[in-house]
Amino acid sequence: MSQLLERVTIGSWITLAHPSIAEIMASAGFDWLAIDLEHSVITIREAEELIRVIDLKGITPLVRLSSNNQEQIKRVMDAGSHGVIVPMVKTFDDAVGAVRAVKYPPFGERSFGLARAQKYGVGFKDYVNWQESNSLVVVQIEHIEAVDNLESILSVPGVDAYFVGPYDLSGSLGIPGQFEHPLFIDAMAQIRRVATTIDMPGGLHVVEPSTDQLKKSIEDGYVFIAYSLDIRMLDAACRHGLASVSELKK
Repeated sequence: MSQLLERVTIGSWITLAHPSIAEIMASAGFDWLAIDLEHSVITIREAEELIRVIDLKGITPLVRLSSNNQEQIKRVMDAGSHGVIVPMVKTFDDAVGAVRAVKYPPFGERSFGLARAQKYGVGFKDYVNWQESNSLVVVQIEHIEAVDNLESILSVPGVDAYFVGPYDLSGSLGIPGQFEHPLFIDAMAQIRRVATTIDMPGGLHVVEPSTDQLKKSIEDGYVFIAYSLDIRMLDAACRHGLASVSELKK
């Protein structure tokens, strides 16, 4: 298991492709940063540049995939991502497929290449040894079908952690964004019960940049926490600053 999961870590999402965004966030003190290919227009080429910036700042670079796609997994891992966050994992087979795409044989079926991760060939052997126990596979639990299949999903060898996607989970329950609804609360409680029984590290996305919600997530036992995302932090900072002087403008 990755050392990233041995303690509480706080990361965030990057949805803006400019390297300066990655550099600013990597300098802020996050433990990890995930480049979001699912809900952005970031390309693979741009993702590689962001991975490089994050990595060279000594922060763990991760990629949230656009889907559970073997070819995309191979490319972002070769670009130097330390792991993947896999959206919409609903079944045992979904989880198996993700793990096998990240790991080299005999543990997986990822093809061998010489790219940035392998130091363009010079570090091939070291990388092969590193990825066996350090590459990270995080499955997103964001559908009621995944909740129903959670025990089998989390039992897959090579799955390192789970990450709750609250908006999609609530949507699958027919109550999008209603996080205080009993159905959503029950689903979250079921996830925690199963994960605790299996002793699987859990993650959660605190969407708004609220330190109160961040603290609550830690108190609730989550160890892999995404604190907001670049665009929400930018928006919140702009609005807060302008609101603080709005009376002075009248």
